[in-house]
Amino acid sequence: MAGRVEQLEPGLRRVLAPNPSPMTFHGTNTYILGEGVVAVIDPGPADPVHLGAILGALSPGERIGHILVTHAHLDHSPLARPLAEVSGAPVLAYGDARAGRSSVMERLAKGAGLAGGEGVDDGFAPDIRLADGDRIAGPDWEVTAIHTPGHFGNHLSFLWREVAFSGDHVMGWASSLISPPDGDMGAYMASLARLEGSGAVRLYPGHGSPVTDASARIAELAAHRRAREAAIRAALADGPADAVTLAASIYTNTPVPLMRAAARNVLAHLIDLMERKVAVPEGELAVTTRFRLR
Repeated sequence: MAGRVEQLEPGLRRVLAPNPSPMTFHGTNTYILGEGVVAVIDPGPADPVHLGAILGALSPGERIGHILVTHAHLDHSPLARPLAEVSGAPVLAYGDARAGRSSVMERLAKGAGLAGGEGVDDGFAPDIRLADGDRIAGPDWEVTAIHTPGHFGNHLSFLWREVAFSGDHVMGWASSLISPPDGDMGAYMASLARLEGSGAVRLYPGHGSPVTDASARIAELAAHRRAREAAIRAALADGPADAVTLAASIYTNTPVPLMRAAARNVLAHLIDLMERKVAVPEGELAVTTRFRLR
């Protein structure tokens, strides 16, 4: 239930934001880590009701020492600045909404007119930029930042003990949207392997319930993406096609409102195939560009 404080385990609370949708499931999970001087992970959307719920989740005498943001989408980061102003805590993230893009995705953003498939928090800027491997600590907690681009270029996961806060990189209820130029399929697959190698056995995602078997879920998502790629390559063997056409033939059980997101996932696969010299675009890159096998 939105606004309710849930004790997930000793030293960890969750407050659900009131922003359910087909892309956010029941809403954004905001995590409160530690006791006394706490960290807030993913404050969520710019909603004063949720701001009040986060502050109300604190025990008497507690204060916020750090505000950690996994990535700059509108359902995760906009409340960071209002929360910082109220609490005095700094906002920590990998960088602004453009940070972490590959050179190919940066060129796409500038030259191809491609905009991301989810709402980007264009004005987001952290007070402190985190690098891969940085450690952040409070009196009774410590997390390690792991750069996990793919869903978004500036995406971080945070490793705490044997748990990882995985943002939108790995979730249990759905696979992640990979929407160029913010989303990058090659980076996503590499980040899955990186998270698998982190030692995390459980995951607390940005949406949905905890993932109790991290390795199994990561393997499932990697297999899912490999199967999608195989289906795309098989379809291209019949002749050139664009992402929208391919999505319609491959995502046969997907509801109509989600087909735009499906087409962006296909485009991400096509660009990855292009980068690996498996497929070739026929013209400038766009959602409507046709690709053929090399």
